[in-house]
Amino acid sequence: MSRFRHAIKNRDQHILTLRMACGILVLVLLLTLSGWMASPRNLTIHNPPDLRTGSTRPWWEVPTPSVYSFAFYIFQQLNAWPKNGAQDYPAKIYALSPYLTPACQDFLREDAKTRADSGSCSTGCAWCMKFPAGAMGRAV
Repeated sequence: MSRFRHAIKNRDQHILTLRMACGILVLVLLLTLSGWMASPRNLTIHNPPDLRTGSTRPWWEVPTPSVYSFAFYIFQQLNAWPKNGAQDYPAKIYALSPYLTPACQDFLREDAKTRADSGSCSTGCAWCMKFPAGAMGRAV
């Protein structure tokens, strides 16, 4: 009889141990969730190449060099017509439309129509490239 009583006691102790482990896991989960919810308010991004502001900035602030390089990349892609500008320019506007505001898309569509009417983009291909030694914001 004693053997069965000890088996039941051991089972109850094991169940208690598992419940305590589950309680600890729930506590760790709650601590993790509270830290996760509080983290966006305190997030700071470190940008080593840009030392103007002590190399730190809030996460919502977009660095100026990133804006210029993104704008240049989009401008370069829009004005690269490998075959025929009359067909490639509207196709590029459509392909890059997720990166353009609606007002910019309207302006570019009107520009493509104006260029097509004047015949300035039907002559062939065109490319837009950056100066090899040029820098953004500095007179060359």
